[in-house]
Amino acid sequence: MTKPVIKSDPLYQLLRQEDIKGFNEQRDKLDTSQLKSGDYRGRDLRNMNAAGLDFSDSYFRNADLSGVDFRTTNLEGASLLDAKLSGTYFPAELSAEEIRLSLDTGTRLRYQR
Repeated sequence: MTKPVIKSDPLYQLLRQEDIKGFNEQRDKLDTSQLKSGDYRGRDLRNMNAAGLDFSDSYFRNADLSGVDFRTTNLEGASLLDAKLSGTYFPAELSAEEIRLSLDTGTRLRYQR
């Protein structure tokens, strides 16, 4: 596990700037490998197309993830402290208890295999 960092990657910067429309347009054209271990604290990420992406070890503290579909997204090791999750889908490998623990205390998500 690594600590999240601010990166200069263009796709990562689109999310940091909350340019979700630009991110969704560019995500299939650019390298997505720099999205993991990212610092997304306090960002409004609603409407983000997260399908198939790797957000492992990322921080989403106070982020608005409302309605995001993470069902095919790698969130292992991510932290959700105080994030907004209304209507958010999560991978089946993450239990509701695990999500609640991360939301309430900031623990990192652990997949049940």
